[in-house]
Amino acid sequence: MTIRIALPLLAMMALAACNRPVPPAPDTPPEPQAAELRDAFQKPIDRAKAVSETLKQSADARAADADRASGDAPPPTP
Repeated sequence: MTIRIALPLLAMMALAACNRPVPPAPDTPPEPQAAELRDAFQKPIDRAKAVSETLKQSADARAADADRASGDAPPPTP
């Protein structure tokens, strides 16, 4: 008879000892979790922009060389 009373009483005490986790303070912003994914997407875009700038500079240099070779005055630089 004591086991019938002691076992549920022990289970109720164990469940009463469980507490909810403390929620984070509302003043602190949440930690970014998608930084690696965002960086994975942003890296190829940055490389493409760098290549585009390099190609533009190369084209400008070739145009200036062609102007100098033909004797035309180079266009004014902004």
